[in-house]
Amino acid sequence: MLIESRRRAYLNAMQVVHWLPRAELPFAAPSRPQLLLPVAALEEPAFEPQEQAPAPASVAPSAPLVRSGERPKIEIPRPGSTPKVTAKAVDEAEKPVVARPAPVPPPRFALQLLRAGNCLLLVELATGEPLQSRDPSYLLLKDMLRAAGLPDSPQIIGEPVRWPLLVRGNLDQGPQAATDFVQGFIQARLEEAPCVCLWLIGLPAVRFAGEADAEAYYRELPVEGLGAAWALPGLELLMDEPQRKAHVWQAMRRLMARWKPSNE
Repeated sequence: MLIESRRRAYLNAMQVVHWLPRAELPFAAPSRPQLLLPVAALEEPAFEPQEQAPAPASVAPSAPLVRSGERPKIEIPRPGSTPKVTAKAVDEAEKPVVARPAPVPPPRFALQLLRAGNCLLLVELATGEPLQSRDPSYLLLKDMLRAAGLPDSPQIIGEPVRWPLLVRGNLDQGPQAATDFVQGFIQARLEEAPCVCLWLIGLPAVRFAGEADAEAYYRELPVEGLGAAWALPGLELLMDEPQRKAHVWQAMRRLMARWKPSNE
């Protein structure tokens, strides 16, 4: 049970001005008789107007009256309520979503440039390591040079070209950048000593120096800035698939006149 002082404190905290109990409260103060009287009805007007004038359009509707003793309702935004949609938000939602192209990973390869007579050879290093004199792939290359009538001890020119150049960084190292780098490297060597034919041995050499693919094997390719080039399978592929050697020999016989004019 609440005593009168505590009950009034609760009512004041809730901003309740007038209240009536539904039953007699123990320890409550006596009720005031004037609060129990019925509310007098409003007197109706003696006459009704014949015609009600329309309200002017410019006058805003009056706010609803608040009865005494009632607290005005205040709209408070609640979580999860629908936010206002502005014109800017609608425009941004209607804009088409442009998908960004996925970044192309840089190609990975290692190439070694050699010179044999008046020909340059760009050879794929399948293992990434320089050619060794006892490697089966290097012995196969020596056999191919002897069959072509060229010196079988080619001269190594510079360090191997390894791609990508950098492990980290924002430098573009995509396929086009690799092509530009490899072609620029060969052009610099051609300015030092020209050649009559560039052998492209291996798919990376064909792709990034000759701008072709595996379908160009055994064919002669005119490459802008590099001259005539001959596309060949890689040395490892020739050892794994010996039947390809016959196609190499047939193409070599057609092109041999380029570096051996006296040989028919």
